[in-house]
Amino acid sequence: MPEEPEVDLDGLRERVSEEVERETSGFIRIIALSTALLAALAAISSLQAGATVNEALVLKTESTQLQSQASDQWAYYQAKGVKEAVARAAANSWMAAGKVPPAALLSSAEAYASQQADISVAAKKLEAQRDARSVKADHLLQRHHGFADAVALFQVAIALGAITALTRSRPVFAGSIALGVAGLVFFVMQYIG
Repeated sequence: MPEEPEVDLDGLRERVSEEVERETSGFIRIIALSTALLAALAAISSLQAGATVNEALVLKTESTQLQSQASDQWAYYQAKGVKEAVARAAANSWMAAGKVPPAALLSSAEAYASQQADISVAAKKLEAQRDARSVKADHLLQRHHGFADAVALFQVAIALGAITALTRSRPVFAGSIALGVAGLVFFVMQYIG
């Protein structure tokens, strides 16, 4: 009977297990670190998304208030225009009767016309302020969407990191990192644009 080779299978199995443990524990550390970084970036992006949408809502509210004030000014403008028209019509009635209209009637018509010019300037100023706030709010809403997209990408990247930790699949980990980088690009673009 041939002699069996003296290979220490138990020792070999232990060394292979130690090598696998050493390789995977380093990989697991990388997964854990990258996932923690992605979670931190997701939290920051989420805070920024909330802050930008809140600021946009405040600006939209101010814009609506300014629109209301401008509408009030235009209504006041029209009222002054009606008063001017009534005063001029009364003056024309006097002239049609061949009489000289009272000076107060003509001066009040001129005063109403002058007041209309001032009211028009005030209304246009309010509309300009309204438009400026509305444009800034729209820009902030665009930034909010960019931050929200970054949060979504970070969350999917974190989920892929968890799947990687369970499966030890390097392609899944590459997908996690790729989505994390995409989320980071979305995040950074909100500060650039």
